[in-house]
Amino acid sequence: MRPPPPPARPPAEPPLPRSWSPVGRWAASAAILGWFALVVAPPLAGPAPSSELAARLIQPLRPLVGALYLGHGYRFFAPDPGPGHAIRWSMRMPDGSTRDGFLPDPAVDRPRLLYHRRFMIAEKISGMVPAPDAPRELREAAKRQWQPLVMGVAGQLLRRHGGSEVALTMVEFDLPTPEESLAGTDAPDLETPLGVYALAAPGSARR
Repeated sequence: MRPPPPPARPPAEPPLPRSWSPVGRWAASAAILGWFALVVAPPLAGPAPSSELAARLIQPLRPLVGALYLGHGYRFFAPDPGPGHAIRWSMRMPDGSTRDGFLPDPAVDRPRLLYHRRFMIAEKISGMVPAPDAPRELREAAKRQWQPLVMGVAGQLLRRHGGSEVALTMVEFDLPTPEESLAGTDAPDLETPLGVYALAAPGSARR
């Protein structure tokens, strides 16, 4: 007679998951919150106009935002993109004739990527230039910031077209409301002079 088989062993219980230590939980939470701040702060802080609070909060994060290529301006496109801008230029040629154009110009700036880059130049400058009815002190302070960039644009236009002098104007295209669109009415575009410039030396322009 065979001996009875040994009783079956109960199945081994799976090991309990290892719980996080308090330090580990705090470190993971800080990492998640830090990453969330890196993703959310750039769209809130740019492009202009943006709140002063958002601009201050992003300052300590800028090195990481730049290193990780997280400087996306989603707010520029939605939910309220705002009016568009362009730089209108009027150039005096050496023979006394004039030539006019816009930056960007969809009929000239091709491929599309070139148009987009020049479009962003106009938008960048528009965010730096106060409205014509802004206080004089504010306009003078802002001018020291935007004029070097505008002089670079003027120099490029003069060299490209061979002109002797160019006048630049920032144009903010009217964005009608739904009610204005239904009524078929709109407001005139807002124009802000940016100055008259001529070539002074290779690579620069003077006012």
